Amino acid sequence: MPTNIGVLDFCYENSLISVVANRNFAEMKLAGLNVGPFDEGNEYQVYYWIAKELQAAGIVHIREEELLDGSKLYKAQWKEGVQIPGMISELPQNFYPKLRRYLIFAEAEAVQPEKIQEYHKVKALAKDIINSRLKKIISLSSASAQSDQVLKKLTAEEKIIYEQLVEIISTWKNQILQKQEK
Repeated sequence: MPTNIGVLDFCYENSLISVVANRNFAEMKLAGLNVGPFDEGNEYQVYYWIAKELQAAGIVHIREEELLDGSKLYKAQWKEGVQIPGMISELPQNFYPKLRRYLIFAEAEAVQPEKIQEYHKVKALAKDIINSRLKKIISLSSASAQSDQVLKKLTAEEKIIYEQLVEIISTWKNQILQKQEK
């Protein structure tokens, strides 16, 4: 498993996502890859980094299911809030890479007062989700070993911090409980 968020982000950039062709477009070579051809209205699987470029050129659009938006963020916050203490909800796949990209998009769109206000709400919502989950991860990492059922609900990014915290807390506990030599 990758051990830092940059590597996970790179993996997301190179993952396949669904796009829908906005128009017919011939096959092309892009960075040594054959991309297309595209027939208007049909769905295709392409790497995220290619999808961004094709979307910017108006050739395709990324399917809504692949993107994070305000309503999906509110849903994630709500699901996290209704969990019983000590439990953590499962986030959508690639939640954090999508969140980072959504925040960048929302900030870029924030030029009118209502969009600026919307961006600040979304950013506060994201911080709330992160803080809530981080508190739970800290609690989980200081408790005895967790079941696979609990750990599978952590994202790859969260597993990184969880594993680091388990190691730090375990070392600290062992140092506290060691007998002092005279």
